[in-house]
Amino acid sequence: MKVLSSFLFVMMLMTSAPAQAFCGFYVAKADADLFNEASKVVLARHEDRTVITMANDYKGEVSEFAIVVPVPTIIKKSQVNIADSKIIDHLDAYSAPRLVEYYDSDPCQMVMRREMMMSAAPMAVMEDAAGASSAKALGVTIEESYTVGEYDILILSAEQSDGLFQWLNQEGYKLPDGAEKVLRSYIKQEMKFFVAKVNLDEFDKSGYTFLRPISVAYEHEKFMLPIRLGTLNAKGPQDLILMTITKKGRVEPTNYRTVKIPTGEDIPLFVADEFGDFYKAMFEKQAREEDYKAVFLEYAWDMAWCDPCAADPVPPEDLRKLGAWWIEDTPEIQPLPRPMPGQPPRVMPQIMPVPAPVNSFITRMHMRYTGESFPEDIMLQVTDDRENFQGRYVMRHPFTGEAKCEAATDYFETLPERFEREAKTLANLTGWKIADIRTKMRDGGQPFDIQPKVDERPWWEQMWNE
Repeated sequence: MKVLSSFLFVMMLMTSAPAQAFCGFYVAKADADLFNEASKVVLARHEDRTVITMANDYKGEVSEFAIVVPVPTIIKKSQVNIADSKIIDHLDAYSAPRLVEYYDSDPCQMVMRREMMMSAAPMAVMEDAAGASSAKALGVTIEESYTVGEYDILILSAEQSDGLFQWLNQEGYKLPDGAEKVLRSYIKQEMKFFVAKVNLDEFDKSGYTFLRPISVAYEHEKFMLPIRLGTLNAKGPQDLILMTITKKGRVEPTNYRTVKIPTGEDIPLFVADEFGDFYKAMFEKQAREEDYKAVFLEYAWDMAWCDPCAADPVPPEDLRKLGAWWIEDTPEIQPLPRPMPGQPPRVMPQIMPVPAPVNSFITRMHMRYTGESFPEDIMLQVTDDRENFQGRYVMRHPFTGEAKCEAATDYFETLPERFEREAKTLANLTGWKIADIRTKMRDGGQPFDIQPKVDERPWWEQMWNE
């Protein structure tokens, strides 16, 4: 029996003005791998052109893998491409929420520190005369049939949902209960159905040990993410991480509320070793408080720069492979030439090590939802909003050196209160017990009775033996 993969969030059928920079150091990130069976989808959109790339995390027998995805138009073979999962992973890492750290300066030094926030034979059964005749008798039309990479693909249209439901089931695509009603809705919208399963011969010849992502390109005014089929037999909430690439600005849903993930919060030092647990707990609490009805914004940024970069910038050629067809390869920025002898020195520009396109904007949205909380497909729109945003969490290491001035006394007197604020912030974000947080802080270098180091040597030893 064929079953359908859980890799693609919800489209699957399943049987079972630039902000200012800040001075910080990147420590950790919260990418999709933190979440079990989180689906990753990349959408590139400009004008009426859309490219959707579906990354799968299917871990079963490849012979049991298949997907059914509603699409707004007929998809020709040349409109389907096998994508590189490494590029999707790169974009995921680049846009993931991140942990950064600061180190307090010596309070006795007069240093002005600015901290700036950013704002089998291919489809043989379906292609033979009997299969086509059977489909036609049920009101199902096979619009296209072809193989791309290791996938056999059909594009279907249908007149009635019960006929499509019956045909898919008899061909081995076992749909969950409730699918017929959802199919009826898509048929009324005159949508087509992209159906793919693994061609075992092609998969064996490819040499790959995993199923590669599929990209589909089409032109249509409708900009949406059909999710309802994938929620029919899901057990509990599902996670979807949607990354979009546009020329204009941020992407947002029109029929669900967008909520920015909490950001810019100071949290205790021990979180560096538990960032994954922290982010999962924090995200679950936020999603639960919204009754799983919100789309969370985790990242929105112009690809020309990042601050801090959780990964190297994604090169223009890789963004084009994900569907950003408007991007042209940009030449690498070269520093100004060194001055000739006798000429005054020039200020050398700070440049990124990888050439970055200036006409692409990345939006990262994270959804945790159920069929009840997200009863409709996600309708999307591209906006002109280019305000930068990132989920960012800050660790501030206290100064632990020797300090002999009045300013140092004042500084150390403020630390217990600061540590307590961090503890309460972490408890509020995650729901963790504050007593446990305080214990971990003490064990992790943030004792609430912290005192400055004092050099107890005689003054002459201090003077001569620095």
